Amino acid sequence: MRTYRYFLLLFWVGQPYPTFSTPLSKRTSGFPAKKRALELSGNSKNELNRSKRSWMWNQFFLLEEYTGSDYQYVGKLHSDQDRGDGSLKYILSGDGAGDLFIINENTGDIQATKRLDREEKPVYILRAQAINRRTGRPVEPESEFIIKIHDINDNEPIFTKDVYTATVPEMSDVGTFVVQVTATDADDPTYGNSAKVVYSILQGQPYFSVESETGIIKTALLNMDRENREQYQVVIQAKDMGGQMGGLSGTTTVNITLTDVNDNPPRFPQSTYQFKTPESSPPGTPIGRIKASDADMGENAEIEYSITEGEGLDMFDVVTDQETQEGVITVKKLLDFEKKKVYTLKVEASNPHVEPRFLYLGPFKDAATVRIMVEDVDEPPVFSKLAYILQIREDAQINTTIGSVTAQDPDAARNPVKYSVDRHTDMDRIFNIDSGNGSIFTSKLLDRETLLWHNITVIATEINNPKQSSRVPLYIKVLDVNDNAPEFAEFYETFVCEKAKADQLIQTLRAVDKDDPYSGHQFSFSLAPEAASGSNFTIQDNKDNTAGILTRKNGYNRHEMSTYFLPVVISDNDYPVQSSTGTVTVRVCACDHHGNMQSCHAEALVHPTGLSTGALIAILLCIVTLLVTVVLFAALRRQRKKEPLIISKEDIRDNIVSYNDEGGGEEDTQAFDIGTLRNPEAIEDSKLRRDIVPEALFLPRRTPAARDNTDVRDFINQRLKENDTDPTAPPYDSLATYAYEGTGSVANSLSSLESVTTDGDQDYDYLSDWGPRFKKLADMYGGVDSDKDS
Repeated sequence: MRTYRYFLLLFWVGQPYPTFSTPLSKRTSGFPAKKRALELSGNSKNELNRSKRSWMWNQFFLLEEYTGSDYQYVGKLHSDQDRGDGSLKYILSGDGAGDLFIINENTGDIQATKRLDREEKPVYILRAQAINRRTGRPVEPESEFIIKIHDINDNEPIFTKDVYTATVPEMSDVGTFVVQVTATDADDPTYGNSAKVVYSILQGQPYFSVESETGIIKTALLNMDRENREQYQVVIQAKDMGGQMGGLSGTTTVNITLTDVNDNPPRFPQSTYQFKTPESSPPGTPIGRIKASDADMGENAEIEYSITEGEGLDMFDVVTDQETQEGVITVKKLLDFEKKKVYTLKVEASNPHVEPRFLYLGPFKDAATVRIMVEDVDEPPVFSKLAYILQIREDAQINTTIGSVTAQDPDAARNPVKYSVDRHTDMDRIFNIDSGNGSIFTSKLLDRETLLWHNITVIATEINNPKQSSRVPLYIKVLDVNDNAPEFAEFYETFVCEKAKADQLIQTLRAVDKDDPYSGHQFSFSLAPEAASGSNFTIQDNKDNTAGILTRKNGYNRHEMSTYFLPVVISDNDYPVQSSTGTVTVRVCACDHHGNMQSCHAEALVHPTGLSTGALIAILLCIVTLLVTVVLFAALRRQRKKEPLIISKEDIRDNIVSYNDEGGGEEDTQAFDIGTLRNPEAIEDSKLRRDIVPEALFLPRRTPAARDNTDVRDFINQRLKENDTDPTAPPYDSLATYAYEGTGSVANSLSSLESVTTDGDQDYDYLSDWGPRFKKLADMYGGVDSDKDS
């Protein structure tokens, strides 16, 4: 290390001085531009001589990562004003001054106090100045200088990823690009080979290779098959110093996966498959599954199945299960064991996605033989038709045969069949069937006008196995027979004006018929024979199923004849001919000059000065209203004269409260007037009850007091009868309820009402004998003073 210091010192001293006096003209990249050196003149400032460089300085260099125990010497600063007597003082400022870099203020020697790292900071810019110690004034202008850190190879290459993941198709050609890895070195790329990285492969040969300068990984082996090996782990090394001995290195791992290509055709694991299915299997029923194996994966392993040839080409189908890639064989049409028991199919499996570059390996499909055996099933009877349509005339007699149905057992046993009608479809039991031969016949009369079509169901059942049955719809159409006479389409009631002219049309007639003849309806109209002669009207048949009523004379008189009844005969043109007679009512009316009806009542003309029906009804309503008013008024007057329920001179009331001393006592504990029970003669007409406000519209009817009744029972019974028969009795009066408890009580009355008025009639001395509890009561009633005296 001491030798190294001498080298630096010699390097600094050996620099020619002219270099110091001029600024550097060439700037090294990565360093800041140096300011123009300041100049000081040794002579007077007024002289115009060229100033010479007063600093002895240069660009200093330091190696990073210094490991010595002493401070690392950087260089020396010196001023030509320095006489060596210690009068000058050197001052250092800028990056790291006083911390990383210190200067001897007497000699100008600069030292680094710490180990420096170029990767943290490659250049330090500092400023130096020399001042006079005594005056403190600078003797040289301040100037800048640079300390550049020289790089050493102290950083290994580092990859951008710890682990790389890449894919490459299988069966790729040699040299196919896989992935590119990149490593960076923090050392100075402009100084030596410390940052020059070279790539090499440590693991993964002979399958892959890497370009030393670019880090591109490529395939190195032909026909790498994913089905043999899918995953590869490659280790790549990056080494600096151009890969030379002593360089630092770093590694990364690259996981490479071979992606699948369609290089394998599907193959059946066996050449023949055999399945069974019952003949009763409906279309779409799966019979079995076949599967061809394909070593590929994803869409390259997708398989399509098809039936290419065979006896059951139109009887069976095969579809691909997309999840399992299996071929599902299904029934396409109904099978029949009695017709064919075994079917042989050829099924082919192929890849829908094929890569042309692998077609040289052979066709990407395979075939297998499938044998399907049909199993016999006890089937229900089969009708000769899917549906039957029969016809019968509506006038057919009972037990008339309409037609027949036929069914037979499709099995080889040919079991006998019996027939029946599903009564849920023939609730009225109009039809029957012969259970042996299937003949359909009627059991009731038919009517086409009631029901045109009869839809029933016929059941065929095997006699030996009743569980095997089948059904067929039977549609029976009832044919029309002309059994209904035509009728008027509506009820006809028309009028004719008194001033009508002859041959005037007053009404058009139409008819309807429930029958439906094949050639359509053809009605004819005529007057009945009994009305044809001497009739005031005629019938004109329009030959289009309508007819008109025409007047036969000029003028009609409603006083002579107000209403005419015309019997009209309507006949159809079918066989047998049906006819009916309808009556048309024609009224004679008064009309205006436009022919509009005004009045058809003859009574108004017979009594021109009389009243109309409406006027009579109005008068009758007025009379009824007047009578109702009079009745209500009389009832109101009667109610006003009715005496009140309670009229008393003194209107004395007692509150009788039951304390159950007598085993319950009175049930009604509310206040009420018992004066009527005690003294009925005290009622007066001048007073009303003050405790009850009447709510009824009418006051109760006054009844005479029973002055002759001395017994309370008779009085109560009489009042009960009156209230029961009186419809105006108010419901609010508690006096309407009477309850007679008898003529006396063992305990006598506890009330002071109706008691004697003299002290001599009452003796309360016995209360003193009842004990101390009744002493207070004995003092109150047995004393000298009494209520009467007070």
